[in-house]
Amino acid sequence: MSVEKEKIQQNQNFKQAMTTYFRGVKAEWSKVSWPTKKQVIVECGIVLAVVIFFTLVVYFMDIIFKALLGLIK
Repeated sequence: MSVEKEKIQQNQNFKQAMTTYFRGVKAEWSKVSWPTKKQVIVECGIVLAVVIFFTLVVYFMDIIFKALLGLIK
């Protein structure tokens, strides 16, 4: 009988811990400073520009090194 009571107590402790956790999540969620739509669009554009720039740099370096290695025979 005590094993059964222990399982019930563990289940209640788990439920209480989960409730406490999600209350904390809800409290922290309200403190988050969300960016504006304009800010998200501008920052995404900056990220895309940087990615494209470095992609082109690596691509041209690849072409240059292939040409230089092609001279070696």
